[in-house]
Amino acid sequence: MEKIKFQIDNKECEALYGQMLVDAARDNGIYIPTLCNMQGTNPCGSCRVCTVKINGRYATACTTPVACGMEIESETDEIQEIRNALIELLFNEGNHFCPTCEMSGNCDLQALGYRFDIMAPRFSYQWPKRAVNTDCPYLIIDYNRCIRCKRCIRSIKDEQGKSYFAFLNRGDKIEVSIDTMMAKNMSKELAELAAKNCPVGSILLKGTAYKTPIGERKYDKNRIGSCVENAQLTAKMEELK
Repeated sequence: MEKIKFQIDNKECEALYGQMLVDAARDNGIYIPTLCNMQGTNPCGSCRVCTVKINGRYATACTTPVACGMEIESETDEIQEIRNALIELLFNEGNHFCPTCEMSGNCDLQALGYRFDIMAPRFSYQWPKRAVNTDCPYLIIDYNRCIRCKRCIRSIKDEQGKSYFAFLNRGDKIEVSIDTMMAKNMSKELAELAAKNCPVGSILLKGTAYKTPIGERKYDKNRIGSCVENAQLTAKMEELK
């Protein structure tokens, strides 16, 4: 396949033609934060955390294919401030109680909060009243923690390709809903995948809370975006040496 060259923060990079920018950056050892993007699913750009500036215009890195001659800004103060505000809004819009959450230490949103040094948010907390769904035999779905990234909608499907999850309502009332009948017949393996794909603590596998003790979790020792966190990236970087 054709390879092209482009720049990220004045660093020369190389990628396959048509590769999405967030993946191309990762292959070149550059971390662009994202919450909604997940390899193996179609990108949707719902969280906007991967916002960059391409030739002077804003774009989401997960939905933009690389092209020859692109000049991309990702680590500027302006872009970092945009990402910081977006992450703050996600915290303030929902009910995220990190100290008591089963996913503390394994949560991508929490890890990004630490990475961007979010302390006292500038926006008002919304404190929405949201339900907790236990209809699925293997799952607990806590809508208080959902960030509407659509990972579950895009990745958890039956053999006919029908998604177990979908958006319900619109505007500030929108929420992710699970099909009640399909949920009752969901396999344990698919339930485990749904919990694994959720970047926060919204989809939890029943009976596994605190299975991994605090101190041994994904982000307890290494911040999000580190080479240690991503073994695949580490291997690729070793190949390039």
